[in-house]
Amino acid sequence: MKLIIQIPCFNEAETLGIALSALPRQVPGFDTVEWLIIDDGSTDDTVKVALEHGVDHVVKHTRNQGLARGFMNGLQACLERGADVIVNTDADNQYQADDIPLLTAPIVAGKADIVIGARPIEAIEHFSPIKKLLQKLGSWVVRVASKTDIPDAPSGFRAMSRSAARRLTVFSDYTYTLETIIQAGQKNMAITSVPVRVNGDLRPSRLVKSISSYIRRSIVTIVRVFVIYRPFRFFGAIGLTLFTLGFLIGLRFLYKWLMSDYGYDGHIQSLILASSLMVIGFQTILIAFVADLLSANRKLMEEVRTLALESRDRAN
Repeated sequence: MKLIIQIPCFNEAETLGIALSALPRQVPGFDTVEWLIIDDGSTDDTVKVALEHGVDHVVKHTRNQGLARGFMNGLQACLERGADVIVNTDADNQYQADDIPLLTAPIVAGKADIVIGARPIEAIEHFSPIKKLLQKLGSWVVRVASKTDIPDAPSGFRAMSRSAARRLTVFSDYTYTLETIIQAGQKNMAITSVPVRVNGDLRPSRLVKSISSYIRRSIVTIVRVFVIYRPFRFFGAIGLTLFTLGFLIGLRFLYKWLMSDYGYDGHIQSLILASSLMVIGFQTILIAFVADLLSANRKLMEEVRTLALESRDRAN
């Protein structure tokens, strides 16, 4: 059994050495433990620091492609290098490496395909109240969309089996954390979480450049999650709301017209508004059906991709 620990990196020379020094070379259940970094277009000495600390594999991007792309390219590289289990962690030493055996144990025991490290969010002092709130909101959205019970969905400290890594695909350029859990839930993978510890803050988050930026990106990510993975519910809810609102306004106009002794010719704007809302609502409901068909087609394409990867593994 081979375990590969991967770390996406972008200009992490100052903290990478600390993170690597804490990584284990022996983990229960594995014959080999290797380290891999994804250099996402770094312009500092990230690669040099990694090699000095004994990293076995380096995946290099000629330009910065973002955390999500780095994560996925790392998974692909780990699969090509024969990993049976992959652990993902951060270069800023946020997570305690001593908890890696906790992540891998359910996979080694055959009880899980993916294990997410659940941080003590409320106890993390450098997380602002807004960030804590958005972390909880993101986790709630993921639970609704994936029908899983993961308390800390944005956590990047996670382990996955080889078969699970083959089946994951990330569409977002911003982050991989939410999408991968939703996909796992939709594909009926066994996914669980374990409590993990965190270290002190060594540097500001690269994903949170400002509170306003974090809020904006978080909202966009959450909306995209529903559009991609629950398209019928997303568009159907909007369409039904608009249609119902238009219908109620139309009923009000009809009631006024029927109750008038001399005919009700006022508030014609209400009738126009009701008609417009009902038409838009009906069209949005039709879009919900089309989006649902596209979602089904996407799932089929993902299955074809997974079968191709499994076939290549058998051939090798």
